[in-house]
Parts: sequence; C-alpha cells; structure tokens
Amino acid sequence: MSNNQQTDYDLNEPLTSTAAPLTDSTITLRIIKSFPYRNVRNLILRDYDLKNKTGFDLFNDCMKHIQTDGAFRPFRTVKYNKMKIYTHAHGSKTVNLVINFNHDDDWIIDITDANGKKLCEYDIENETEISLYNEEDYIAYKANPIEKW
Repeated sequence: MSNNQQTDYDLNEPLTSTAAPLTDSTITLRIIKSFPYRNVRNLILRDYDLKNKTGFDLFNDCMKHIQTDGAFRPFRTVKYNKMKIYTHAHGSKTVNLVINFNHDDDWIIDITDANGKKLCEYDIENETEISLYNEEDYIAYKANPIEKW
C-alpha cells in the first residue's frame, strides 16, 4: 500500500459535540416516568447555554416544559428530584435502555444549588443525553432491574 492512500473521512472535520459553541448547544433530556415499564419521553433543548446555566437552571427549565407541554401530561405525576448524564456524544452507550447504571457518583448533576457548577463543568457538551428521574424509583429499580414490558 502506498503512503498516499486516500480515506473517506477528514481528520480535520470536527465532531458534532465540538461543532457548536457551548452557548448554542443541543441536549436531550430523557424524562423517565417508570423504570420497569420503560416509560421515557425525550425533551430536546436546542440553542441551550451550557456555559452559563447550572444544573438548577436546567432542572427548572425541564420542569417548566413538563408542566406546560401537553405531550408530557402523563409525566406530571412523578416527583423528579435527580439528574444524571446518560451518555456523552460519541461515547459508548449503556446496555440498559432506560438509564445508565454506571457513574452514580461522578455523572450526577446538582439541581439544588442555583449558584453551583455550570453545565459545561460536568463535561456536558453538544449532543449529550441527560436523564431526569425520581431517585427512590431509581434505587428500587437498580436493586431489582426487572422490566415488565
């Protein structure tokens, strides 16, 4: 083979995770109603500012959307109290279709501190997926991960 072999990709081409600035990112929120029944609805936030917004801001933006969008009416009965990164763009995905059982310590996003870490400080970038769920339901499901559907 020649050293001048052509490839069908460009090493200088940016990934989608780095193609948009942190102030204009797209992230997907996985709103989880039920773990055993795999009731999950995606909320896609476009043009989201990861550089200046905190986990507290993201949580409040999600809750506002859940309370006002009719598509999320069945999801209003859950008391959401935890956010966790499901997967980073171009990263490996978990085998569990509902939530990532790994990284319970380092991928949790603080939703209680309005002056806390900015989202980009959690290594959240364009095309990151984040789960929003009830922590007690997660603990029960993790102890016995039986799917009923």
